[in-house]
Amino acid sequence: MCGIVGLFLKRDELRPQLGDMLTDMLITMTDRGPDSAGIAIYGDEAEGRVKITVQSDTPDTDFEGLEPALSAEIGVAATTRVIDTHAVLSVPSDKEAAAIAWLEARGLRIMGSGQSMEIYKEVGLPKDVAARFGLRDMGGSHGIGHTRMATESAVTTLGAHPFSTADDQCLVHNGSLSNHNQMRRKLAHKGVFTRSENDTEVGAAYISSRVADGDTLGEALEGTLKDLDGFFTFVAGTKDGFGVVRDPIACKPAVMAETDDYVAFASEYRAFADLPGIEAARIWEPEPATVYFWER
Repeated sequence: MCGIVGLFLKRDELRPQLGDMLTDMLITMTDRGPDSAGIAIYGDEAEGRVKITVQSDTPDTDFEGLEPALSAEIGVAATTRVIDTHAVLSVPSDKEAAAIAWLEARGLRIMGSGQSMEIYKEVGLPKDVAARFGLRDMGGSHGIGHTRMATESAVTTLGAHPFSTADDQCLVHNGSLSNHNQMRRKLAHKGVFTRSENDTEVGAAYISSRVADGDTLGEALEGTLKDLDGFFTFVAGTKDGFGVVRDPIACKPAVMAETDDYVAFASEYRAFADLPGIEAARIWEPEPATVYFWER
């Protein structure tokens, strides 16, 4: 089942409203996936620094003293912003790999990293997840979200979407991949590894691998039509935009809307109902086996 939402703002004046609009869209999709939810927000970036979002089931103990300990480990100042079970750490770009290795060694789960991307996801209803993280108050240029109904793996934080396998790249998915284990092994041979058993993370890793090899996001999404078996609707985010692709059968529902102010994606039209100017939007169903992409 599952529900996907995405919102790409064309006007900077709307940036403060991104979290509020995206949260309303996500909550509307609750009955498509009530066991967990998540949102990737592309917001402000600091030049020369990377944001690393981590999660802990015991944040009171795991996040205590985290900032000075990480700063001592990497030899430069890190900053930390704790939001419920997540913390967003900012480190110099050249210290990213060392910081992530140290954080994982401490048992913290890496949700994602990048210059502008922050990922928040947890078990629970979308309205509860959104309230825990204050998602309504978050601004940015664009974001994608997902409500999950677990069919392929357990109901856990790591099983929730979005999945990120490269800086400022993330993916949400409605459907099921039949060759994800085979693709996981192929990616591992290339040195690309996943952290969960979820098939969606394999899709994210495949796209990241193609981009790392020199493909554009559009070309990587085209590749999913040839290399990934199953049925899927993918919505992928990058620092500069987001893209959509459906498998050739396109059995999973999807609808898009575009105005002069934004581009929106959802699994069902009702997620658009309260968006400003929706009555004048161009609304269509994405074609099967066709890549759509918007970029700044």
